[in-house]
Formats: sequence, C-alpha cells, structure tokens
Amino acid sequence: MSDWEIFFEEKIGEIAKEDYIVDIGGGLKFGKGLSQYEKLFESKKYVVLDKEPSYNPDIIGDIHDLPLETNSVDAVVCKAVLEHVEQPWLAVKEIHRVLKPGGKALFYVPFLYPYHAERGTYKDFYRFSKDAVEYLFGNFSNLEYVKVRGFFETWFYFLPGRIKKVLSPVGRVLDRFIQQSGNQTSGFNIYVIK
Repeated sequence: MSDWEIFFEEKIGEIAKEDYIVDIGGGLKFGKGLSQYEKLFESKKYVVLDKEPSYNPDIIGDIHDLPLETNSVDAVVCKAVLEHVEQPWLAVKEIHRVLKPGGKALFYVPFLYPYHAERGTYKDFYRFSKDAVEYLFGNFSNLEYVKVRGFFETWFYFLPGRIKKVLSPVGRVLDRFIQQSGNQTSGFNIYVIK
C-alpha cells in the first residue's frame, strides 16, 4: 500500500470516530471509492449532501452556502469535489463554519489530473498545487496532507484507458525507486481539524 493510501485509511478511521459525518458532494452514498469503509460508519449518522437531486442525497444543498447550522457537524468528507465548484475558497470557508470546534475533515483535491466534467451534472474548474492547499486550508488549527501518486504514475494517468491500466502499476514501481520532485503529483489527500 502506498503512503497516500495509508494516510487516507488512517484519516477515514479518525473521521469514523465521530458521531455526525457529512459527505459533501459525495454523490451516491459511499460512492467515490468509499464503499469499502461503509462498515466503519454503521453506528454513525452519515449523511450525503449534494446539489444534484438525481443522486438522492440525504440533503440537497450548495457547498457555497451549506444548509447546516454553524458548529453543528463533527466531521466532513469532501472527496474530489472542490475542483468542480465555482468558488472553492468559499466552499472551504463554509465547511470550516459548519464544523464544530475540534471538528475534522478529509478532502481529496486534484493537481495534475485529466479534465473530468460530467455533462449536465458538474463542470471542472480548478486544480490545486501544494501552495493552494496550504492557502485554502490555512484557517484550520491543524493541516496535514500527502501527495497522491508520484511523478511517473501521475503522468501515466493521462494515457488512454488500456495503456493507462497497463502502465499505472509500472509508474507506481518507478516512483518507489526513482525519486522525483514531490510537487509533481496527481493530487493531495488532506486532513484538517478546526
């Protein structure tokens, strides 16, 4: 398992210790690769908030103006969402607002990653460098992040379907043995505490 996968597993475990968790922009419940963690949340209040009614979220709402009380949420999951919103800085500010003091949040944001809008559902506006991560999440009392994928695996990710599937594992191996700039990554897993 890679460092970024270990980081995500550890931090989703921290999120699962909380009682009231909101998956913001999660689409379908336990979508976006979260289905393997569903058992962690069995005894928790885990709700999905999304602006797209066709996903049948528990709460329909806009991340720029969350329909949640200030200091009301124990934890937030926001995976692969901020690149799709018009003003991610406002979205992060809103998440900070709704988290209780000491509340936790886990994000994934892309950096070097292919365009991936979904016609009629969501657009694809932004990418986030290490500097952007530090700026966007600077108001939290604790900020931890790790890069997702190394240099080679990141660049192989831009290749067409079958070629990507064959070469991505090769890229992962190359990244273990050939150290490249830590700034060339497909994205970041981010964990914050208010």
